[in-house]
Amino acid sequence: MLNDKTILITGGTGSFGKKATGTILRNYKPKKLIIFSRDELKQYEMNQIYHVDKYPMRYFIGDVRDKERLYRAFHDVDYVIHAAALKQVPVAEYNPFESVKTNIIGAQNIIDVAIDQKVEKVIALSTDKAANPINLYGATKLCSDKLFIAGNSYVGDVYPTFSVVRYGNVVGSRGSVIPFFIEKKRTGVLPITDAQMTRFMITLEKGVDFVLKCLDRMVGGEIFVPKIPSINIMDVAKAIGPECRTEIVGIRPGEKKHEIMIPKEEARNTVEFDDFFVIKNAFRFFEERFKHDGSKSVAEDFEYCSGTNSWWLTVKELQEMIKNL
Repeated sequence: MLNDKTILITGGTGSFGKKATGTILRNYKPKKLIIFSRDELKQYEMNQIYHVDKYPMRYFIGDVRDKERLYRAFHDVDYVIHAAALKQVPVAEYNPFESVKTNIIGAQNIIDVAIDQKVEKVIALSTDKAANPINLYGATKLCSDKLFIAGNSYVGDVYPTFSVVRYGNVVGSRGSVIPFFIEKKRTGVLPITDAQMTRFMITLEKGVDFVLKCLDRMVGGEIFVPKIPSINIMDVAKAIGPECRTEIVGIRPGEKKHEIMIPKEEARNTVEFDDFFVIKNAFRFFEERFKHDGSKSVAEDFEYCSGTNSWWLTVKELQEMIKNL
């Protein structure tokens, strides 16, 4: 699929981008792999691992807010994986305009430039917080998701096609609860927001594999949602610091007790496969694309929620996931 293709990853120096780079270079023979991000130090460090003299790599300093820079970066690009975002919930609450500029205006820039530069496929990374959002980060990502799906409506030509991948918390990603608990473990106290809180969990490897599979299978206009396990926050604490004391500190601004990846309101547009769901585009003129996909519709009252999920991680399973962090 990716052989002899030019792929660009926005936010390419982040956790996802670095893992995706390794996976792509190991399993495919791309014509070129472009890392597009704002941080020159991270690009320098990444170039020490995937050096341009040894690999078909290019490193572009740029920001998704800068449309002109995107025009240069997207020249002769076949596929775009959009992973750039401001994603910290408290930071977004305190800096709302900055989140809007990156997560929403940046998405619009990518769509416009991808169309003008005739990119073949664009797949955007979303989050469980985009479903029924209560915080600004989730709201900006919901808006971003809507923009990418609607992008298929005004392409006006064969290319590009736009799709979205939505999944839960990535085990060990920067700024997430697991690295935070690992750091706090040294103090002997782990702060717990709510003892009943649950989250979807996926490993970085599985997240990257799922995105690349969706890049291959996408027809445009759909949101892909993997079937992944949930875990209770108290079990996360037990897995990381069983000897530590826990302290209830209360839910942070913009936080939910449970996360939802497919709300009930989307059930009528959702179909199920063995290991993932697809939320289809609600516009009926896209129905042609999904006629013969071998899927089945979900129940009318279906909801994919971390608190009512049928698949749960045990403490031992989480410990196995994080042993190399």
